[in-house]
Amino acid sequence: MPREQPVRRKRRTREHVIADLSVNHVERHALLCGYSVEQIRRDYGIDLLITTYDGSGEYENGEIRVQLKATDHLKVVSGGQYITWRVEREDLHGWLGELMPVVLIVYDAQADVAYWLYVQAYFASQPGFNLHKAPTRVTVRIPRANIVNQAAMRQFAVYRNAIRAQTKGVSHHG
Repeated sequence: MPREQPVRRKRRTREHVIADLSVNHVERHALLCGYSVEQIRRDYGIDLLITTYDGSGEYENGEIRVQLKATDHLKVVSGGQYITWRVEREDLHGWLGELMPVVLIVYDAQADVAYWLYVQAYFASQPGFNLHKAPTRVTVRIPRANIVNQAAMRQFAVYRNAIRAQTKGVSHHG
């Protein structure tokens, strides 16, 4: 009589675990600032939306958009001053078209630390960068000084406020 083959079940991989840890890491720092975080279920290049509140707990317009990446193998360059991460041109197209700040956060699961990059500002500072002529994948350099913590969360709100100040809160709908 033939032996039954064991049926394999779905597995939770290390990649799943560190992805969840990255969300937890970012959420914790946002929550400690009194902010709220919404995780996007259908991810098209943005994983989280962070909403901020003023000192009296009142809602502040404009969200901070976050794309999370997680790794066990962080690539460190320039004598330890930067990490590098490769991003898809399609993601860049979406991120660079956003009005509100998009922050790329790379979580180092081995060290339980995350690093951030304000995407629009980074590419605005790259002389000669042309999205339409960019390769399929673009490598970014993230300063290791850009650690995700409460101070970083507050800085993201400053970036958002600077964008809102440029528009003076006015948009034309019609």
